[in-house]
Amino acid sequence: MTRHFKLRAALAVLFAGGAALPAFAQDFCSGLGQGGQWIGGTQEASDISTSGDYLEQMALVLMNSDYVAIFDVTEPTEVRMEAQARGAGDPLFDLYAPNGDIVLSDDDSGGDSASRAETMLEPGTYCLAMSTYDGAPMTGYVRVGRLEHEALTPGLGAMPVELDGGNGSGGDGSGGGITAGAQMPGEICEFDRVVNFFSDGAIDSQLATGLSATASVNDIAYWGFYLDSPQALTITAVNESADPVIALYDGMGNWLAENDDWDGLNSQIDLSYPLDPGPYCIAVTALSDPSLPITVSVVGFDPMAEQVAMFDYAEAAPPLDGSYPVTDLGALDTRLRQDVQNGGIANWFSFDVNEGGLILIEAVTNGLGDPVLVLFDDFGRQVTMNDDYGDSYDSLLAARVLPGKYLVAVRQYDDSAPVMTRLLFERYVPAR
Repeated sequence: MTRHFKLRAALAVLFAGGAALPAFAQDFCSGLGQGGQWIGGTQEASDISTSGDYLEQMALVLMNSDYVAIFDVTEPTEVRMEAQARGAGDPLFDLYAPNGDIVLSDDDSGGDSASRAETMLEPGTYCLAMSTYDGAPMTGYVRVGRLEHEALTPGLGAMPVELDGGNGSGGDGSGGGITAGAQMPGEICEFDRVVNFFSDGAIDSQLATGLSATASVNDIAYWGFYLDSPQALTITAVNESADPVIALYDGMGNWLAENDDWDGLNSQIDLSYPLDPGPYCIAVTALSDPSLPITVSVVGFDPMAEQVAMFDYAEAAPPLDGSYPVTDLGALDTRLRQDVQNGGIANWFSFDVNEGGLILIEAVTNGLGDPVLVLFDDFGRQVTMNDDYGDSYDSLLAARVLPGKYLVAVRQYDDSAPVMTRLLFERYVPAR
C-alpha cells in the first residue's frame, strides 16, 4: 500500500543560509542528475579515471522511473558502462554529458537483455540513467569501469549465464531449510550476492511477534527468509534519514511487490494474500544515504491493524459507530472553527450539510506545520483533498456538496511533533 506524499521541496528551506546541499541533490548534467547517487558512494570515490576497480551500485528502478548513477571523469578515459537485471527485467540506459546532452543510449548490447556501451569520455561529471524497456519495476546492477576492469555482462554474442533457479530446499539440497548466510536460490541474489537470512530455516512460527534486523545498504542489500506454509506478511524498512525502498522477490527472482514512502520516508509492503511456501528475498536500497542503518522487519499481516492504519493516514474513512474516534461538529450552517493539535496520525471530524452548495475547509498553521486535508462523504468515498495551497504549506480545499454527512481528516505531512492547527469550515449556497 503506497502512501502518496509530495516531493521534498522543503530541502531548499533545510539547507538555506549558505549550507551546501548533499551530493545527491546537486544540479548535475543540467538538472538530469537530480536525485541521483554517486556510484562510488561519494564524489571522491566516484572518479572512474583513477579508480582501482570498477564501480557498481545495486539499482532499484521503480514503476516508470529512472535510476541515476553519477560519476566523474578527471582525464580522457575509455569507459565501459553496463546495466543488468536481477530476475525478470530488460534494462536500458542513457548517458548524459555534464551539459545535459545525451552522449549515448543502449538497450541490449550486454547480451541476454543487459545493456552495455564503451566510449571515450572527456573530463566532467556524467549521469547514467537506467530504466526498463516496458516501464516495469526492476532490481539490477549498474557498473562503470575502465576497459581493463572486469565486465558485468557477457556482451553480444556470448552465451547467457546459466543460473540455478532453486527449488526451495535447504542449502545442501536436502530440504532441511536454508542456512543463515547462504545464497538465495534464483537470480535476484545470485552472482555472488550473498543474502543474509533472518533465521535458520522457516520463519512461520516467529511471525506472530515478527523478526527484525538492522544494517546499512552498503553492508547488506538483501534479506532472505523461508516459509514452510502459506503466509500473509507485512514487511517494513525504517530510517527516514536513509529514505529506504524495498522490493520483494520470490526464489526464482520474480518481482512481487515494492514500496517507497509508506510512512513519511519509511517503506512498507502489505501482502494480504498468502505467499506460497518457499524462499523469498527482500532487496533494500536507500535513496538518500546507503551508509545509514535501516531496520528491516517481517511480521504476519494483521488485517485489523491495516484497516486502522488506513484511517490513521486518511486513506479511508472510518465508520461512524464509535469504534474509531471521530469528533462530531454538528450542522455546518455558515461557519465553524476548530483548533486541534495536529500530528502524523489523522484527526477526524464529521459535520452535516442540510442543503446543497459549496464548502471551503482551511487548515492554517502560519508556517509552523504542513497540514493535509482529505474530505469523504458518509459512504466513504473520497470527495477531494489538498496539500500546500498557494505559496504556503497550509491547506485549503473546496467542494460542491449535496445534503448529507461528511467527514474530514487533517494530519501533518510527516510524523514531526504535533502543531497547533486551526480549521475553518465555511458553507456557501447558490444565489436565488
